[in-house]
Amino acid sequence: MIEKAKAVIDAAREKMQGAVTYLDEDLKTYRAGKANPAIFNNVMVNYYGTMTPIPQVASISTPDAKTMLIQPWDRNLLHTVEKAIMDANLGFTPQNNGEMIRINVPALTEERRKELVKKARTAGESTKVGVRNARRDAIESLKKLQKEGLPEDTEKDFEDEVQKLTDSFIKKVDEILVAKEKEMMTV
Repeated sequence: MIEKAKAVIDAAREKMQGAVTYLDEDLKTYRAGKANPAIFNNVMVNYYGTMTPIPQVASISTPDAKTMLIQPWDRNLLHTVEKAIMDANLGFTPQNNGEMIRINVPALTEERRKELVKKARTAGESTKVGVRNARRDAIESLKKLQKEGLPEDTEKDFEDEVQKLTDSFIKKVDEILVAKEKEMMTV
């Protein structure tokens, strides 16, 4: 019975970690006023009939904090990549020189920074909801195990452990958000 309870806690930890990891990856795609190739992870191009993220069809480099260079491995994709960047409405104007695409990253306006912070907080809140849902599911499973014969005091101990786990992941989400807000608000 105790093994099942430990499995429930491990599953909850995995779900919580997954939610936090997703938030972390999602926030990397937010443009913070400096060159960040992760911005293109969700920008898709038509690569021989298959929608493919730009990083899978081109190399993206950042020679300095305000410039990104995108060099498709297939030169025929230059215009397709350029159009995809324009269509993605990331606030960039790609410059195509026939071999690669140069992108100068403009400084963010104060209004855009605040918008991004608000969007990041919303993403953080939904991550916290995911963490709390994992806690709820774990506690429900522990209560079922109690009905199947797990001692009540042991069940309460496991519930406390789930709560501590939840608190630590909520704290982690807050730390990630504070760091990202600081990064976005820094001019």
